[in-house]
Parts: sequence; C-alpha cells; structure tokens
Amino acid sequence: MNIITGNPGTGKHTIAKLISKKLNLEIIDINKIAIEQGLTKKNNHALDVDVNKLKKIIDKKASENSILVGHLAPYVIDSKNVKVSVVLRKSPYRLQPIYKKRKYSTKKSLENLGSEILGITYYDAVREFGKKKTFQIDTSDISISATAKKVELIFKRKSTKEDKIDWLHMILKKGDMQKFFPY
Repeated sequence: MNIITGNPGTGKHTIAKLISKKLNLEIIDINKIAIEQGLTKKNNHALDVDVNKLKKIIDKKASENSILVGHLAPYVIDSKNVKVSVVLRKSPYRLQPIYKKRKYSTKKSLENLGSEILGITYYDAVREFGKKKTFQIDTSDISISATAKKVELIFKRKSTKEDKIDWLHMILKKGDMQKFFPY
C-alpha cells in the first residue's frame, strides 16, 4: 500500500485524488473511516481517535491497489503493509492562512504549526515505516500537478529524491520562534 500523509493543509487529499485516477488506485481516507465508524470524540475543539480500533479496520480495508490518506497514517498502518510513504510538508507561513480560513482555533493552529515546524509527522513516518520507504515533499511553492508528478514518480519507484526541509531553522532565522511557540 502507498501512503500520503502530512499535517492538515499540506495537500494530501488533493494529491491523492489525482494520483488515484492516474494509477487506478482506491483511496482509503483515514479520517472519513474514523468518523463513519464512530471512533472519534470531541476533546476541547479537537477530535480524539481510537487508533487501535482504527488500525484493525484499516488493516482489513487496505490492499495493494490503494492509497491510504491522512495525518494519522503512521499510527494506524502496519509497516509491513507499506510500499511507500510520502509526507507532504508546507511552510508554516503558508499553513497559517489555510488554518485561519478553516476557522481552526488558535490552539489547534499552533499545535499543527508546531508539528509541521518540528517535522513530527515525517519523523513518525520514518520511525514507523523506515527511511527507505519514507519521502518528504515541500508543497509550499510548487503546483498541484508538479507535486502529483513527484509523488507518482516516488510511488512508481522511479525517483527516490526527497526535499530537504528545516522549518525550525527558517523561523529561528526570522526571529519568529515566539510567534509559533508562545508558551
């Protein structure tokens, strides 16, 4: 199974739709399944998910001809079932207006921005699936079609090129640490 993961707003679902059509793959949307199966509960404006139950459901639905999509991918799929994991990344400066448009609370925005800055989803994917199966792509300044092409080449194993991303260094250089980590 191929995976597209990353923080909210990085383009996961948009890219998955394009790739699934091109490569004739079924999309398995983690969040959709969690909601449909009643595995979520609200906790201070955020959704908590029962990842253990979700993992069992995903294991049954997953196949060679599917793309698993969602930020919870590193926590709900067994690494032995993973062919390739692509983590979409985006500059925190580009994510802020997306979160504002989605009406995320300040707390939720800061949690997601902090996660992106620190590369938590990427590092969790590497930890769960291994460095040889995990690739990161910076979606900040490239088109949807260019991103889809990069993902397609990685899925087909015609490319092992990933982007080097260090948002923490960037925000430190700009003096914006307090903006993103006000606590």
